[in-house]
Amino acid sequence: MSECTHDCSTCSSKCDKADFMAKPHELSSVKKVIGVVSGKGGVGKSTVTCLLADKLNKLGYISAILDADITGPSIPKAFGIKEKAMGGENFLLPVLSKGGVRIMSLNLLTENETDPVVWRGPVIAGTVKQFWTDVAWGDVDFMFVDMPPGTGDVPLTVFQSFPVDGIIVVTSPQQLVSMIVSKAVNMANMMNIPILGLVENYSYAVCPDCGKKLEVFGKSNIAEVAANYSLPVLAQLPLDPEVAKLMDEGRIEENKANIDGVISAITTLCK
Repeated sequence: MSECTHDCSTCSSKCDKADFMAKPHELSSVKKVIGVVSGKGGVGKSTVTCLLADKLNKLGYISAILDADITGPSIPKAFGIKEKAMGGENFLLPVLSKGGVRIMSLNLLTENETDPVVWRGPVIAGTVKQFWTDVAWGDVDFMFVDMPPGTGDVPLTVFQSFPVDGIIVVTSPQQLVSMIVSKAVNMANMMNIPILGLVENYSYAVCPDCGKKLEVFGKSNIAEVAANYSLPVLAQLPLDPEVAKLMDEGRIEENKANIDGVISAITTLCK
């Protein structure tokens, strides 16, 4: 048998996508799974993930975050979580944020949050899958999977093993980032994963004196990128020092960010 290229559109095999799906823990009932991806690091993907989970939680939905960025987990710190995950013989329990967001991250299992994870790709991907199969998530309306940047082992594992209902691609205004984002979009299309739309982070900064919008990272080309792939632009978020401060201080649930466009696209999945 030839090696799988993961491109179902050119494959002659008769396997069903369901053959790759991993069963969630018997105490989990997750209605919708949303992947948050980017082509590279440093574009604020984890920030967007936190904002979305927090906003939906405040709207009355049960939200959760599966932190799949194993080598660079930042979700627990953003929510100010210091306790470790607990569980039983055959399961782990997610840790609840102050507001009630359910979270699982490797930093909730290691002795020290600064301990490095020196693992090869297959081990990292296997851990991500265990966060799905071995964690008793309970009833969840929306689970966000905060993925590491790029198109490697973890995104491939998530796309093949999780029932992903759609992904949100996070970018920033630089031309280089937009080019790399195209790779993430192409991977999702190759894997037949629906793309809900694009979120441009760091689109501009607002001058505190005159209120003028400053394009710190250059002129945005998000409209052009979106048009090339017939995708909607869900939000253009500013470079907001207050959000960055709240992330650093573990108080992200106190944010006042406007992400209504993204929330609307996500909740439409329930209709």
